[in-house]
Amino acid sequence: MMDFTNPPPDPVPACEAWFHEAAEQTRLPNPNAMTVATTGPDGRPSARIVLLKGFDARGAVFYTNSESRKGVELADNPRASLLFHWDELERQIRIEGGVTHVDEAEADAYFATRRRESQLGAWASRQSRPCPSREAFRQAYGEMEQRFEGGDVPRPPHWLGYRVGLETVEFWQGRDARLHDRVLYTAGPDGWDVQLLFP
Repeated sequence: MMDFTNPPPDPVPACEAWFHEAAEQTRLPNPNAMTVATTGPDGRPSARIVLLKGFDARGAVFYTNSESRKGVELADNPRASLLFHWDELERQIRIEGGVTHVDEAEADAYFATRRRESQLGAWASRQSRPCPSREAFRQAYGEMEQRFEGGDVPRPPHWLGYRVGLETVEFWQGRDARLHDRVLYTAGPDGWDVQLLFP
């Protein structure tokens, strides 16, 4: 449990502890699920759930099709907001920061760990674009099965890893009588600024 009366100076170990506790202490099938919010060139926000696939002091990593709506929006405005919510633990973490690409070798290594069905799906799906029918999608998947039959499925060039930097990290812990705890970490040139917030 984080001590909100004396918050730790660095949010990264606290994030890692909360991620571990969410995996160990909840019945959630995907405790690493997070909302990723981006904005388009018109300023309209969009959000979706993706899975966290890596985390360290450099930031939070997820993978997606760069031709999807979020990929296009991140190419135009490489900034994102992340939200983790674990209702059973009455906890939230919010992260905001600039977005960079994971290097090719790291993306290749992660793609190689995915199930073959997921690898083929990454080739078959023209994510976020109009799909004429379910059958058309199945046909595209079948074509990829034939294309890569008997061999490994390489990572598609449009399937990329994204790392959201840790510019701000906020922890929220629910409490009785709505006397919740909030602490905000803001990255600065000399380390982290730590500020308690009213809930």
